[in-house]
Amino acid sequence: MSAPPKVAETGVYQRVMDTACRLFYQEGIQAVGIQRLIDEAGIAKASLYAHFSSKDDVVVAYLERHGAALREGVQEHLDNARLGARGKLLKIFDMVVEMVEAPGFRGCPFLNASGELADPDHPIKAAAQKQRQWLHETFSRLVKETGAPSHERLSGALIVLFDGATATALIDGDPSAARQARWAAERMLP
Repeated sequence: MSAPPKVAETGVYQRVMDTACRLFYQEGIQAVGIQRLIDEAGIAKASLYAHFSSKDDVVVAYLERHGAALREGVQEHLDNARLGARGKLLKIFDMVVEMVEAPGFRGCPFLNASGELADPDHPIKAAAQKQRQWLHETFSRLVKETGAPSHERLSGALIVLFDGATATALIDGDPSAARQARWAAERMLP
């Protein structure tokens, strides 16, 4: 990905990112071309290419933005000293409930992007995998802190619940899947 924007260029970069995040999330990365990004962001083609070398770079930046927002939201709960590991894990599931109940919910951006690409070595897959690694490490660490026996298996099962909640809510058009996943997580955790 290209270097971070210079301060004077932040307006153009911000418009591209805001537009890309909205369009890629609502319509998918394959459905949105570079010209559409340029037109809807109201910028010149040269301005886009001053910040990004390709559409793939824009998509990677989109995923990084979503990942940073998710990690920041989760970190607020992880920093809460009043919550134990179990409570922190359940707060993550509460966040999933909020996400799937929000207007305009279109699934997990990382699962959506990964599903659109077949090449396992594509840079977009690498960006999604980076987020997944963080998610697995976070769940694994917290489950281990609960003192649960077979913490690796429990952590894996919670990841499946996490992913299943967003996928099922999207496919079925029913956000109750997230509440069901939270219910199951609460009963699985010691």
